[in-house]
Amino acid sequence: MAERQVSGGGDGAAVPEVQAQERRLRRDLGFWGLTGIGFSNIVGSGWLFAALYAAQTAGPAALLSWVGAGLLCGLVALVMIELGATRPEGGGTVRWPLFASGRLVGTLIGWSTLLSVGGTAAEISAIMQYAGHYLPGIYNGHTLTLGGLALAAALSVLLTALNWFAVRMFAQLNNLISVFKIVVPVVTVIALIASGWHSGRLTDHGGFAPYGYVACLTALAGGGIVYSVNGFQAPLDFSGETRNPRRTIPAAVLTGIGLAVLMYLALQVAFLFTVPENLLGNGWKGVSFESPFGQLALILNLHWLASLLYADAVISPGGSAYVGVALNARHTYALAKNGTIPRYFMKVNERFGIPRRALAINLVVIMVFLLPFGGWQDIVSVMGDMYLLIYAASAVAVAVFRAEPGGRTAGWVPGLGWIAPLSFVVASEFVYWSGWQDLRLALPLVLGGLLIFLAMRRPGARDKAALESDGAGPSRSLGAELRTGAWMVAYLVGLTVLSWLGTFEGSGRLPAPYDSVTVAALAFAVFFWAVRSGVQHLEVARPARPVTA
Repeated sequence: MAERQVSGGGDGAAVPEVQAQERRLRRDLGFWGLTGIGFSNIVGSGWLFAALYAAQTAGPAALLSWVGAGLLCGLVALVMIELGATRPEGGGTVRWPLFASGRLVGTLIGWSTLLSVGGTAAEISAIMQYAGHYLPGIYNGHTLTLGGLALAAALSVLLTALNWFAVRMFAQLNNLISVFKIVVPVVTVIALIASGWHSGRLTDHGGFAPYGYVACLTALAGGGIVYSVNGFQAPLDFSGETRNPRRTIPAAVLTGIGLAVLMYLALQVAFLFTVPENLLGNGWKGVSFESPFGQLALILNLHWLASLLYADAVISPGGSAYVGVALNARHTYALAKNGTIPRYFMKVNERFGIPRRALAINLVVIMVFLLPFGGWQDIVSVMGDMYLLIYAASAVAVAVFRAEPGGRTAGWVPGLGWIAPLSFVVASEFVYWSGWQDLRLALPLVLGGLLIFLAMRRPGARDKAALESDGAGPSRSLGAELRTGAWMVAYLVGLTVLSWLGTFEGSGRLPAPYDSVTVAALAFAVFFWAVRSGVQHLEVARPARPVTA
């Protein structure tokens, strides 16, 4: 029987309950199942607008921005791949920060992923808005109507029900949705190019880079390009349900990123070469559509294509929400293993290998997030950004594990000595580029996880055995835990201040590009602080024992 490491640096002997539930997961996912999960999580309805925003910002040079986004996301993905391939575990992205950096960091990251359930609720709300094209009366222009809320709740129940059975069934259905999400953009590209090609677009109207090559970086950050390629980490949370993760996960994650980037490049080319000449009088900045590809299709008398695109505007985010519900369940399952939420939600169904209790509680949370409270939607809309913190925490985790005294093992990814810190910097830029309007709400909410941590550590809250059973090693004093995780608090506070000072919807007191350079400098300093703290944490943690899979 093969053996696998369930915890990295924790006490494997102290977590029999965690091990028992982990063994119930069905290892049925292969390459195509994981690739479909990653691709479907990356590609939502955003592909209908991304080409327009990129062209407005950088003109034809936006093609370089898409390539850059793929490379940056691929760089961050390498550290995730290393962890998923060598330390596979259900909900791994929530577990690895706990093992490497202790309970404070584990709680803050876990809390941020719990908040990111709001991102799935926002996706379901978006589906209702698109569906309003076919069902007038479910959206009043600002919020969902009572009928819209009822339909959104029914969709949430349906998505949960479709995740209720074996993971193999989930993967097969998601693969069908992924095929549709590939076919529609491909048909769109072919139909537009065949009907409205205008030559010379790479050199006319100001040239290839009409706003300078610096605009490529602006499009990468502020034009939404980097966020269009986000979501590639989804297969990592299914690493505990994967056949041969060391071989399958790297190929699936990188293939998902590659397919998405190729699709976005093709769509960008189609947009650049089919926009009518009469709309380019004021250059690419003057091009404006409410629904870019749909309106282009109507201009070219491709009414059938416009109808197909409106249908995809419902199905694409539906596919992303379907994967989101599954991801949320793995996160909640991992949070229960961490002890951040009650262990009751860690239960895995013996017959189907699905954490059904986690699915059920997430359904309740999604329902709450759907409610149209005053200002509620503003908060919900930023929750998806919080999962970006996983990228930074994973970069620290992979460096800590490789530096663990007496625990160094040959890694799957070569060059992690320089990839990890660079990945941490890139992940920090991703968070910073979210903009002050999002981060002013999101980062303080994540820091609210400090209250959860302190509540867990108050006298009598949990006994010593419960503290140790989360896999983070023996119980330590509150002061020691605070010192180990202080880097995360300083990191979040620093990003919040720089976001307010910077040019991404901030006050502009710190001009570009010095704002992004300052973020990079902060990230480098915090990374080495975090790794040193993590290594010290592992020095006092008991070594994990391998568990028969």
